[in-house]
Amino acid sequence: MTAVFIAAFVGVRAGRMVGKHAMMIAERVLMLFVGGTEVGVPIRIFAPVEDEECWSCRAEIHWPDEVRGETLYGIDAVQALYLTLLAVGCHLYMSDAHKEGRLRSGEPGSGYGFPVLKMMRDELIGYDAHFDGNG
Repeated sequence: MTAVFIAAFVGVRAGRMVGKHAMMIAERVLMLFVGGTEVGVPIRIFAPVEDEECWSCRAEIHWPDEVRGETLYGIDAVQALYLTLLAVGCHLYMSDAHKEGRLRSGEPGSGYGFPVLKMMRDELIGYDAHFDGNG
């Protein structure tokens, strides 16, 4: 992977923050089968923020037993956001919940709506495979 996944707070210029964190700009809630019931798994994407040398963008996956947060960096806001979306897609497709068929967005097997690295496209299912897969 060319991106380095670092969970860290990056200082930003005034006016770009809400409280201590960047503003949440998007959320998708996936469903996870746990012990015979479904629970929500919110995925939150935060606005890219600029510091003196680069841009950063944060995402959080709120699993029932932990919150997995990642901050990705890019040369501009677009690259930071794109790398963050890729990281979310990679984490979802590599998760035990996906491998065990317990994770869904919409209909089971339809995909999650996040991009993945090119070398992972054979792992895609449903609409993800249809629109972004290798086939």
